[in-house]
Amino acid sequence: MSKEHILIVDDEEDILELIGYNLTRDGYRVSTAMTGEQALHSARQGRPDLILLDLMLPGIDGLEVCRRLQSDPLTRAIPIIMVTAKGEDADIVTGLELGADDYIIKPFSPRVLLARVRAVFRRNRKDLTEEPVVMRSADLVIDLSSREVLVQEKPIQLAATEFNILHFLMKRPGWVFTRNQIINAIKGDDYPVTERSVDVQIVGLRKKLGPAGKYIHTVRGIGYRFKE
Repeated sequence: MSKEHILIVDDEEDILELIGYNLTRDGYRVSTAMTGEQALHSARQGRPDLILLDLMLPGIDGLEVCRRLQSDPLTRAIPIIMVTAKGEDADIVTGLELGADDYIIKPFSPRVLLARVRAVFRRNRKDLTEEPVVMRSADLVIDLSSREVLVQEKPIQLAATEFNILHFLMKRPGWVFTRNQIINAIKGDDYPVTERSVDVQIVGLRKKLGPAGKYIHTVRGIGYRFKE
């Protein structure tokens, strides 16, 4: 039985009870908050393994809660699934750009919510497992030990940030990542990565990869993914 701790943030008691009941029955430990202020306090004090976050909250709204959690070193690693009635494309893109891992629109099926929760935990567990030293995709090869990239068996010289972006995208082929998620994954203190510079790096990376550059797809309005 799972022992992960999930913080549910919603100002409707019936929603808290519904989600809490289904998560508890599935083996998760649950705590709740009904305002943005309570959510920030609970996240910092309890350090949950996952946060289910409503957007329309009294006081500090869900988007601002997400923004503050992502900017706090104590909480930025906590995955967030937004659960909200705001289902417009612009709302979804904004949530993902702020760093949310997933977005569920109300009304929702408890089975769908549980499936999304399990998927986030599965994804995070994979991140903790040891990666293969060599990654291959068709005619593209990355050697993590030597940081060498080959396209059609010919070496390609990549800058450190270009290599890190390619590695991050290749780890989860087919997954769509926002620019903000890419920044969080590859940024370092020695390189000022911004959303605009991600686009510039992608352009340069595609050019250097030549025929393999087509594997990096632009997902309009959201970000990028790696797919053969």
